[in-house]
Amino acid sequence: MSRLLRSLAGRVTLLTTIAVGLAVAFVAVGAFMTVRVQLQSTLDNSLLERAHAAAKYPLLSELTNDYQLPSWALGAADVRIAFVYSDGSYRTYDQLPPMQLDAERDVATGDRDWTARTIYAGGRDYRVVAVPAGKGGALVVAQSLEPQQQVLARLGVVMLVFGLLGVVAAGVAGWAVARNGLRPVRRLTSEVEAIARTEDLDPIEVEGDDEVARLATAFNEMLTALAASRDRQRRLVADAGHELRTPLTSLRTNIELLTQADAETAGVLPEGARAELLADVHAQIEELTTLIGDLVELSRDDEAAHVVAPVDLAEVVDQALARVRRRAPGLEFDVAVEPFEVVGDSAALERAVTNLLDNAAKWSPPGGTVTVRLAGGVLTVDDEGPGISEEDRPHVFDRFWRAEESRGMPGSGLGLSIVARVADRHAGTVEVDRSPAGGARFVLTLPAPAPAAPPPSGAHLWTGGRG
Repeated sequence: MSRLLRSLAGRVTLLTTIAVGLAVAFVAVGAFMTVRVQLQSTLDNSLLERAHAAAKYPLLSELTNDYQLPSWALGAADVRIAFVYSDGSYRTYDQLPPMQLDAERDVATGDRDWTARTIYAGGRDYRVVAVPAGKGGALVVAQSLEPQQQVLARLGVVMLVFGLLGVVAAGVAGWAVARNGLRPVRRLTSEVEAIARTEDLDPIEVEGDDEVARLATAFNEMLTALAASRDRQRRLVADAGHELRTPLTSLRTNIELLTQADAETAGVLPEGARAELLADVHAQIEELTTLIGDLVELSRDDEAAHVVAPVDLAEVVDQALARVRRRAPGLEFDVAVEPFEVVGDSAALERAVTNLLDNAAKWSPPGGTVTVRLAGGVLTVDDEGPGISEEDRPHVFDRFWRAEESRGMPGSGLGLSIVARVADRHAGTVEVDRSPAGGARFVLTLPAPAPAAPPPSGAHLWTGGRG
């Protein structure tokens, strides 16, 4: 039973059966009470008519107790009669068991026009009515309720039997409706289980436009997003493997040369050649470190929690410039920045600005100038390099994309992808264009924080992203 109720079809069947059972119960109780009240009202009207007709008999109050009034005098043989006096005594003219006729005395005294009530006497229920008769008396007419009770008992049994049959029929009908109505749900469930089992992300066929079809459509959208995410991960792994192969091969070759040279010359190697090999190994290790860091940054589909706080973008630019100047001592940096406050992750913003400056430094010729401007939340970085062609501009922010002329230069092709990702996380944009000097111009635009109520004290966690 518990297993049945765990299924949707079982719950629908149970709820349908309960609903129909309650409806049948309310209808049965209502019908029973209506019939009962109607029967009693009809009986009261009949007894009152007979009593009023009999009360017109002039000698009724003068009959003795020994006189048996024939039933035909009241127009029927199923009633019993009595005459109540104003002092509370009464005569019986028929086979009437002893009764307490207190309310009927009020009719005899004139306090009431008539009465109708049920009295239990002699092991039976009687419906008793009283009407004025003569001076200082009241005629009492009583009829047994046994026939009416028998009718109500049979009616109750019939309603109970048909009610139970209706509940059973409702349960069967509910089960059939649940089985047929939930067939699309079962089909969708089986297809989803097949996808989970085979990892085949092909879309599910959608039929109709009901809620199940909407659910299937939403699931197809989820499959599309999941397939795109898996494809991105595969491309990332493939591209990362390709990019890692070159520095690893070069690093292994240099280490083998150092090992062979030390073995052949018993540790004696020209200082210039040894220093050159070690410098090359050091540079390759740095390249590998940077590449692995970029891969870790870009491989996350979900953003890790970042500490968010108000950040002065001008300070971020100054810190990034200090770092790039040490790596590019032969370049000039023309800098003009204005304070501008944004709300975001200072570490991520500094990395994005550093990548823009590193890219400009890499492409600028020796002795060239990198121009940096910050005004109103717009950071512009110009270099004096060869620039980026029109056909290459749509791809400069793609992962691992590198122009033909940059294939032999150091770098992983991930720096500008990180810039675009940071800009997107901060609800900003980054664009590429041609600088006045003929080189490349990158424009990073970040919005100012919207006016809002003061945030809670201390930094809070932020998962980033737009939309």
